[in-house]
Amino acid sequence: MASNKTVATDADVQAYLDAIPDPTRRTDCETLVGLMRQLTGEPPRMWGASIVGFGSYHYRYESGREGDAALVSFSARKSDISIYLSSNAERQEELLAQLGRHKMGKACLQLRALAEVDRSVLEKLIVESIAATRRQFDVSAKK
Repeated sequence: MASNKTVATDADVQAYLDAIPDPTRRTDCETLVGLMRQLTGEPPRMWGASIVGFGSYHYRYESGREGDAALVSFSARKSDISIYLSSNAERQEELLAQLGRHKMGKACLQLRALAEVDRSVLEKLIVESIAATRRQFDVSAKK
C-alpha cells in the first residue's frame, strides 16, 4: 500500500512564510499561524513542502490505509490560501453561507484574502473543524 506523501517535517515554518512573494498573502498566512496556534494549542509545523499544520491525529480507514495528518492546516497557493478543514463539522454549511468570498471543496476552503471574509465566522469554522476531527479520531485537546 502506498504511503502518505504529506508527512510532518522539520522544515522551517518561518522560512516558508518568508518565501511567499505576495505581501498580503504572506501577512494573511502569518495571521492564520497565530489563529490556528491559539485554537489548537499546538505550534506550527511543516507538512510536506507547502502545508503549515497544527497538531496531528492518526487515521485508519476500513480499506486498511492509515497514516497521520495535521489537525488543521493551510497552504499559500499561487492565487489563494487553501485551508484544510474536517468535512464532518456540523454547522459548516451554515457558517460558509456567512463567511464571505470563498470556494469550498469537500475539505478544502479556498480564500483569496482574509479581508474578503468575516474572520469571526472563519474562526468558528476552524473551531468546529478541530472539534469534529477530535471527535472522529478520538484526539484529546491540548492542555
